[in-house]
Amino acid sequence: MTRQTTVEATGSRLGTGLGTEIRLEGVTKDYGLAAPAVDDISLTIEPGEFMTLLGPSGSGKTTTLNLIAGFETLTEGTISLDGADVSAVPPHRRNLGMLFQNYALFPHMTVAQNVAYPLRERKVPKPEIARKVAEVLELVQLTGRDDTHPSRLSGGQQQRVALARAIVFEPKALLLDEPLGALDRNLRAALQTEIRRIHREVGSTFVFVTHDQEEAMNLADRIALFNNGRIEQVGTPQQLYAAPETLFTARFLGDSNVFELGAVGTGGTVAWEGESWGVDPETVAAHPGVRAAGAIVVRPEDVEVAGSRDAVPVGANAVRASVRDVEYMGSYRTLLLTVGERGLLGRARVSALRGEYAIGDEVVLWWRPRAQRIVAA
Repeated sequence: MTRQTTVEATGSRLGTGLGTEIRLEGVTKDYGLAAPAVDDISLTIEPGEFMTLLGPSGSGKTTTLNLIAGFETLTEGTISLDGADVSAVPPHRRNLGMLFQNYALFPHMTVAQNVAYPLRERKVPKPEIARKVAEVLELVQLTGRDDTHPSRLSGGQQQRVALARAIVFEPKALLLDEPLGALDRNLRAALQTEIRRIHREVGSTFVFVTHDQEEAMNLADRIALFNNGRIEQVGTPQQLYAAPETLFTARFLGDSNVFELGAVGTGGTVAWEGESWGVDPETVAAHPGVRAAGAIVVRPEDVEVAGSRDAVPVGANAVRASVRDVEYMGSYRTLLLTVGERGLLGRARVSALRGEYAIGDEVVLWWRPRAQRIVAA
């Protein structure tokens, strides 16, 4: 089902289902500090896409969102909406919705009055305001709360009101700056589901900023991962998790076992503390950065645990380790491991039914070469 069909199937008259293309080309924001806050980034956000800007604090993601909104001025580069350059256009003329972590609701106004505010500012006729407010309150599941003041609502309900106000005037795109950061874990999870549903129903372009990897993985069509003002990698959540292109990506998204190798040849094997491991020579040959200094990345769920070398299948890569701790995670256990002579911290995920591991046990970790990823270190 296409986005257009999805919108029509809901019966909603909000939005067109087409969305807006947002294009950043050579975008830089320099405050005159040691390094630019945003450093020569280029990114195309497709019409109707849910794009998440992810990264640690200070990586440039919020500055990028503010540049798109027009709250910050560009040092270099261009920003365009559907092919029209808006780099010098003031925020109020870009027709973009904005949702912040603090709800910024007017306490003296009712829910309906808060939601209607951007329509009144745009001189929309009263009958149309009433129709759109009713429609968007139904969309965010707040029908019947029209006359309630924000102080009588929960945090999650207030955020729904703020979301309704941000989309009621049918902006070209919705920009969301860590909107769930102030909520507890269970409420965040519930609102993530609601935001995803509303995105599907409205069909607009959403740009969502977060530092929470799990939130990004749950929400995004694609993720742009930021690091020190630059975009480290762009791709679907599955691509960034399963096929990280850099060591930063591998470490930032989920747990990883990382074995740094130094220079890597193209002969099909690498050495790590006396272990000889198979690698794909074509992958190494195609990445000059890996040849200069590479690392093998293996996710905990791809690591198997054996009691001895005899139990390791032929062709698998293996290394000795000892169990330093066992974390019970419900349906599975995570073994925290000391790996190799350097005491590398490793992780392996095993079924909760396998309770034979205890702190201090000596084990052998093994994995198939196809389960590993080799990246530039």
